[in-house]
Amino acid sequence: MKKGLTEEQVLKSRQEHGDNRLSEVKSEGFWEKLLSNFGDPMIKILCIALIINIIFAFLGQTEWYESVGIALAVILATFVSTFSEYRNENAFQKLQDEASKIKCKVYRDNEVTEISIDDIVVGDCILLQSGDKIPADGNLTEGNINVDQSVLNGESKEAKKKAISNEYQEDSNEAMDFLNYYKVFRGTIVCSGNGVMEVTTVGDKSVYGKIASELQANDDRESPLKVKLTNLANGISKFGYLGGILIAVALLFQRIVVHNSFDMTQILAYCSNWMAVVNDIVQAVMLAVIIIVMAVPEGLPLMIAIVSAQNMGKMLKDNVLVRKISGIETAGSLNILFSDKTGTITKGILEVVTFINGGGKQWDSSNKVSPKLKDILTISILENTSAVISQGQIIGGNGTDRAVLGFLPEQIPNYNLTKVASIPFNSDNKYSAVQVTGDFNYTLLKGAPEKIISKCSYYFDEDGNKQPLDPNIINDKINELASRAIRVLGLAISEKPIENDAIPNDDYTIVGILGIRDDVRPESIEAIQEVHNAGIQVVMITGDRKDTAVAIAKEAGLLTSNEDVVLTSDELLALSDEEVKSKIKDLRVVARALPSDKSRLVRLAQELNLVVGMTGDGVNDSPALKKADVGFAMGGGTEVAKEASDIVILDDNFTSIDKAILYGRTIFNSIRKFIIFQLTINVAAVLVSFMSPLLGMENPLSITQILWVNLVMDTLAALAFGGEPALKRYMKEQPKRRDENIVSKYMWSEIITGSLWIFLLSMGMLVLHEADAFFRDDPSNKYLLTGYFAFFIFISVFNAFNARTEQINLFDNIKGNSGFLKILSLIVVVQICMTYFGGNILRCYGLTATEWLFILILAFTIIPVDFIRKLFYKKKER
Repeated sequence: MKKGLTEEQVLKSRQEHGDNRLSEVKSEGFWEKLLSNFGDPMIKILCIALIINIIFAFLGQTEWYESVGIALAVILATFVSTFSEYRNENAFQKLQDEASKIKCKVYRDNEVTEISIDDIVVGDCILLQSGDKIPADGNLTEGNINVDQSVLNGESKEAKKKAISNEYQEDSNEAMDFLNYYKVFRGTIVCSGNGVMEVTTVGDKSVYGKIASELQANDDRESPLKVKLTNLANGISKFGYLGGILIAVALLFQRIVVHNSFDMTQILAYCSNWMAVVNDIVQAVMLAVIIIVMAVPEGLPLMIAIVSAQNMGKMLKDNVLVRKISGIETAGSLNILFSDKTGTITKGILEVVTFINGGGKQWDSSNKVSPKLKDILTISILENTSAVISQGQIIGGNGTDRAVLGFLPEQIPNYNLTKVASIPFNSDNKYSAVQVTGDFNYTLLKGAPEKIISKCSYYFDEDGNKQPLDPNIINDKINELASRAIRVLGLAISEKPIENDAIPNDDYTIVGILGIRDDVRPESIEAIQEVHNAGIQVVMITGDRKDTAVAIAKEAGLLTSNEDVVLTSDELLALSDEEVKSKIKDLRVVARALPSDKSRLVRLAQELNLVVGMTGDGVNDSPALKKADVGFAMGGGTEVAKEASDIVILDDNFTSIDKAILYGRTIFNSIRKFIIFQLTINVAAVLVSFMSPLLGMENPLSITQILWVNLVMDTLAALAFGGEPALKRYMKEQPKRRDENIVSKYMWSEIITGSLWIFLLSMGMLVLHEADAFFRDDPSNKYLLTGYFAFFIFISVFNAFNARTEQINLFDNIKGNSGFLKILSLIVVVQICMTYFGGNILRCYGLTATEWLFILILAFTIIPVDFIRKLFYKKKER
């Protein structure tokens, strides 16, 4: 075993050569983001109009406090929205970075330990296994591996790497020689084989580090949900622009024509006062811009980041790491999920429960096996594995390797053996082979029993002597184990060597078979049923024999009907694409599956217009994970699989996949709630602002007040709805169609009802003398307009309760979103403070108890109105 560096040597190397961290691309800071937001075209127009307004204030044409109020409102609104955006984006990125840190296995102080790749130093010896991403540049000192270097050189063909020879002299010109057999490079992927590398270059000095800024470019593709929200925002924007222009025209008409009683003489006299005309034009332009700012729902695409950031911590606690936002969004729309078995549906705690030799003799512990047979068994296990034993712990390899190593005797003899050749396991051959020399000269074979038995003519009896093999005896034992959901693994040896990367074709003696138990997780049974209830078909894909797979699938609740289909890889291969498509709706299990089967099933399911999820953990799973609409990688899987995925299930548990689907549906529903709330205010505000000048009234909301309304409905509402809880009832809904409109008929019914009611109440409050009678008399109607401003905010707050649930009970699961009540309470408190302390700047003046009571009763009426709409809609659905 490699000794590795001591702690003192690590410190010295770090001082001389640095560590393995790559320089980070500096993200946009808060002040940069703030300046960027001030560069928004609408804000620019508003600022220009504000400057003109200030000039007129100095000339005595307008009041100074109006300009101050607008300036403060623009600054505050931009600052709050920027802060919210910055905080949520940073929180989301920080959680992702923390949870996705890569670790590697390194030799330190004569032991194998796992450390972050950032902590690697020059001189470290790194254990490399299939599926690992190589963490630094260096030389291969042990083993043979095949490496995918396409990330650096664009070549898709795997490069063979072998252990460096003693005669090799490194040339500095070879630093980027990708054809060099001995050199391995950071960022490349071990496709097969095992080895040990010695690190020669770390961090920014590595080849990867020098071009990292190009390799680590962000994926700028927009998620399907963001595209839908952007399209919706663009559609509403057209309405907003048209409304803004019409409102500006209406205001000018009111100022020039209506104010002058339609008298041409007065109109011409008014127009001769150019300063008054310019001032009115500026006011009209400013109002149009404000209406556009409010009507254009710029917060819709941002809502994804806010909701995701607020749910990220919750998802991580549930062992769901979202790598790509599109993944968690699409998870809510899954129609079919192809799931691995080991560790996902089953516990993943593999244990060898029995060893059976070729004659059918059975042992439940290797310590009970006779000495000679035990030696052969120990060598077969110890020398043909990807896992290692360090400090009494089994590290590396896959679950099967670790389970098999755990079956070794308590006292392992110190054999003098050298590995001289090896053939890594691959899904086509279904075996791995190692040739050893020394105390014993064997080729050791490990793999699928049917592959092993077909090559054997003899077996070792309990005394370790060779006897002629009767395959029927061992096959009967295998079938018995398979019916009990116990996996089997075959071991055999040959005295012939590996030649030209090929094992001997025959002349093997079977050592025996190992029975490996992996119990179904009790919680997986419930989770699978819940996913079924959510309208999602689950298909278990496993490398197990068909009868073993069937036994596990029945226990997990996947096979419940005679119509359920179980196929092996060979049976799948024999079917045409159209035949497979016809069976997909009833498919429940694929046994003895190959990675190519996964990719084919994903493709065919997508051709049926199904939204497809796929789980995987190995190098060969990455094409299927990329091809699927949602790729779920296992936390214990290879780095390659994780990078190809959209979501990483940190505990490898099917229950966590169930939770990921639930969170996907929660995010989708939270965004829909926000849309209802925002569009209701949008439509109502534009209608009121448009109709007021036509009825001979000043706009009931000042520019400053409209900016406060915009802040409430955009940033603050996004934060309020972003914390909605994940409700189990979402898992009883059918999946959303891939092309389903984000605004449903139900949502339109609520938006239209709410906005029309707000508009009608607004007109009644502003036009009818009966409403005016509730407020104190004033020539400028300042108390009525203050009351209207408070009414508009309060009716929006009450309507937020309507928007957050389709239930009759408006407080349904409200404890799950504590931020909702806090933010709405904040809005109410700020509104009350503005009423009493706003003065001329905010055009707000203190109200009496009677005025407040009238406002609250009027605003509250939106609750019973929407209650009636909900009852009508539910009756219509029935």
